[in-house]
Amino acid sequence: MPNTPPITNAKTPWHFWLISIFGLLWNTMGATDYFMTQTRNQSYMSNFTPEQLAFFYGFPSWVAAAWAIAVWGGVLGALFLLAKKKIAEWILLASWLAVIVTFVHNYGFSDGMQFMGDPVSLSFTVAVFLIALGLYLYTKTMSRRGVLR
Repeated sequence: MPNTPPITNAKTPWHFWLISIFGLLWNTMGATDYFMTQTRNQSYMSNFTPEQLAFFYGFPSWVAAAWAIAVWGGVLGALFLLAKKKIAEWILLASWLAVIVTFVHNYGFSDGMQFMGDPVSLSFTVAVFLIALGLYLYTKTMSRRGVLR
């Protein structure tokens, strides 16, 4: 199949706005969680056990950095998606990769399963992974279809 350039100035589908706004709201929730955890907001963090707090506060700096890239990259990527900019694709890819790094640490290299291994937390973790992947793939598709410029 020949390598054809993407269409430019394609019509924006109705679902573009729905998914873009959802992506921004979803990632804003993640950014809020990151901010509240990093600032150790007493009211917000009172929902966790002392063991969970020790786990969250004990993240190495590279994990906190990956988490920051995941959430703030998600917010920035969603904003660029709403602005219909191609750069959103690469930012959301970086965000998704940072999600993977964070989850590998939390569940592979530490005791995250012990502190966050209940079915609700695991379901939420899977949702975070799938939504980040979905937003990236959606943005990539919109870019290839010429919706983004």
